[in-house]
Amino acid sequence: MKNKPASPDWAAVAKTAPDWFCDAKFGIFFHWGPYSVPAYQNEWYSRNMYTKGLDQNLYHEKTYGSLHDFGYKDFYPQMTGNGFDPDAWADLVVRAGARYGGPVTEHGDNFSMWDSQVNPVNSVQYGPHRDVVGECAKAFRKRDLKFLATFHHQWLWGWFMSTDNEADVYAPANERFYGPALPLETNRYLPYRYPDEAFCRTWKDKILEVIDQYSPDAIYFDSRACIIDEETRFAVTDYYYNQTGHRDGVITYKQEDFPQGIGVLDLERGHLAQARPLPWQCDDRLEDNITWCMVQEPKYKPAVKIIHQLCDIVAKNGILLLNVGPYADGSIHPEAVRILHEIGDWLAVNGEAIYGTRPFAVAAEGPTVEADLDYDTEKIKEQLKNGADIAMQTAALTAEDIRFTTKGDTLYAIAMGWPADSVLRIRTLGADSGLLSLKETSKLSLLGSPAPLTWQQYPGFLEVHLPAEKPCEHAYALKIEA
Repeated sequence: MKNKPASPDWAAVAKTAPDWFCDAKFGIFFHWGPYSVPAYQNEWYSRNMYTKGLDQNLYHEKTYGSLHDFGYKDFYPQMTGNGFDPDAWADLVVRAGARYGGPVTEHGDNFSMWDSQVNPVNSVQYGPHRDVVGECAKAFRKRDLKFLATFHHQWLWGWFMSTDNEADVYAPANERFYGPALPLETNRYLPYRYPDEAFCRTWKDKILEVIDQYSPDAIYFDSRACIIDEETRFAVTDYYYNQTGHRDGVITYKQEDFPQGIGVLDLERGHLAQARPLPWQCDDRLEDNITWCMVQEPKYKPAVKIIHQLCDIVAKNGILLLNVGPYADGSIHPEAVRILHEIGDWLAVNGEAIYGTRPFAVAAEGPTVEADLDYDTEKIKEQLKNGADIAMQTAALTAEDIRFTTKGDTLYAIAMGWPADSVLRIRTLGADSGLLSLKETSKLSLLGSPAPLTWQQYPGFLEVHLPAEKPCEHAYALKIEA
C-alpha cells in the first residue's frame, strides 16, 4: 500500500491581510461574459440552459432553438464589446469611492477574459476580441486603484454536463469549448468523481498565467475550490506569495476552501453580528434581481442600502466588494451608474470614517438585530438543484442604529439616519460605559458640516445636538476627538 503523501506546509504561505486591503474598505467587480448575451435570470445561464426542464432551458429552446443546434458557444459572437471602455470602468470605480476592483477573470463557463495561451477559448480569440483583464489592469492602475482578479473556474468540472444527450456539449469537436464529457454527477457541489490531474493542472496554469501577465494585487476564489486537490491549491498560493513575490498581495477564499491564515475569508452576501478579529470580505451585488450579471429587466438596490451595508461591514472589520453586471456590449446601465455616483457622493463627505479605520471595542448599537449570515454550502447545493440563487433577507437599519469605527485616537459614530428631534443619543458612549471619557476640551464634529455641535456626556448616554442642516443623505458620521 502506498503511503499517503504528506500535506503541504501551509504555514510556509501564511499571510496576513496587507494594510492597503484593510484600509481600502470598498471594491467593485464586474460579471461580464457570454452569459450577458441572453441576460436571462442569472449568470448561471451557461449551466442551467443544459438542464432539461429548468426555466433557462425552456427559455433557451423557445428563443434560440435546440441545444444541439445552438449551444453556449454560439453566444460568443454576440458578446461584441462595442461599448466596453476600460477607462470608463476605472473612472466609475473611482467615482463610486472604491479603492480596488476588476472584471470576473473566468467564470464557470471556460471563457477566459484575458489573452490566454493556456485556454484557446478567450476574449481575444472570441467575443469582443480584446484582452479584457489586461486593458482593465492598465486602466485601473493608471488611476491608482488596486487590481483584482477573480477565479470561478473550478466550477467548470461538470458545469456543462447536460441531461439532453443531443446537446452540443457532447460533440467531440466542441470539447475545446466545454471540456471533455464527464459523468453527469460531476456537476454536484461535491461530486463522487473529483477533478482529475489534467483538470487541476489547467486550473492552476490559468491562474499562474494571469499572475505572470497582470500581477494582480488581489486574487479572489469563488466557492467550490475545495474540489481542487490540496497540492494544487498550495502550489498556486506559494507561487503568488513566495515565488513571484506578492507579499503585499492578498488571496480571498470562501468556506473552508483554503486554511485560515493564508489570506482573507470571504462571506458571500454575508454579514456578522459582531466584529471578527481577522479582516474579512463580503462580496455582494448592486443588482436587486437574483443575479450577478445583466438581465433583461435589471433592478438595483438603492444607494442607502449599500451605504448602510458598507458602514456595518467596516465597523465589523470587513471590506465590501460590490458587483455590477455590464450589458453584453460592455457598457454599464445608467441607473447603476447613478447609484454608484450617489454612493461616491456620500463617501466624499464621510470617507474619513470609513477608509483606513479599524474596529472600536463595540461595533454596533441599535434595535435592529443581525445574525451571522453567509451564502454557505447548503444554500449553494439548493441553488444547484433549482438553478436559482437563494434569496437572503436582511433587516433595514434605522436612525437608532449606529456603527462605530476608529482611526488612531479618533472615534467615529455613524448614525444610519437622522433622528426625528435632531438629537443623537448614543448609549454605548455614556460615561458609565468606560469606553469613552470626554473632557471640556474634547472636540465633537459632524463630517461635512461646519456647524459647531453642543453635547453632553451623561452616565447612560452621550447626547449630541445636530445642526439644522444635514450635510448629506442616508448616514451621518460623528467625529469624536477625546
